[in-house]
Amino acid sequence: MVLGERRHMSEQPQLPKLNRSLIYAWVAALAAVVAFAGVYVTLGQPDNQAPSGPATESSVSEAKSGVHPLATGAMTTFVFKPQPEALPDIRFLNGDGAEVGLDDFRGKVVLLNVWATWCAPCREEMPALDKLQAELGSDKFQVVALAVDKSGIDGAKKFLSGIKVDKLGAYADPTAKEGTRLKVIGMPTTILIDKEGREIGRLIGPAKWDSADAKRLIEAQR
Repeated sequence: MVLGERRHMSEQPQLPKLNRSLIYAWVAALAAVVAFAGVYVTLGQPDNQAPSGPATESSVSEAKSGVHPLATGAMTTFVFKPQPEALPDIRFLNGDGAEVGLDDFRGKVVLLNVWATWCAPCREEMPALDKLQAELGSDKFQVVALAVDKSGIDGAKKFLSGIKVDKLGAYADPTAKEGTRLKVIGMPTTILIDKEGREIGRLIGPAKWDSADAKRLIEAQR
């Protein structure tokens, strides 16, 4: 019986080695896709997704859209923090050459625009920031355009004057290091800061800051 069983087993058809290799490769690829999908679903949730909390009429509407209701139109790429987040008290120079910091703006909502004189997209959006400051600037709100540029405060002033921007004050970090402390990864980067000096969210790249969508975003914080 044992001999017969061995003979019977030896007569079973065997998959060609090539086919088995292909099968193993397909299985491995499928497993990799499943693993990637799991990581993407877990870690790829956008910050703009509606926050959880007690159900209200506004939160239900927000949940249906899946994004923050203020991150629309010209502000679609504005990314909200899940909760306002503390920022480092960076130091920089004002138009008089005196050292100031974010603490000096406490009590105001601040739109901190981080830019550089060599940055073409920064030049593109600066007039819109100037218009925003002209319209909404007050003791409750201010646009702070901070040049992280080794040309210093003189370079910032020359740049603003050259493009006929006159409502924005000149601010500069000649060390060009404070952008790193703010975790700026590209310019321009614009950070919306609440009255307590905490980051509400940020937008990377140029934007229409004089648009109705931008004004609605800012006025909601004042």
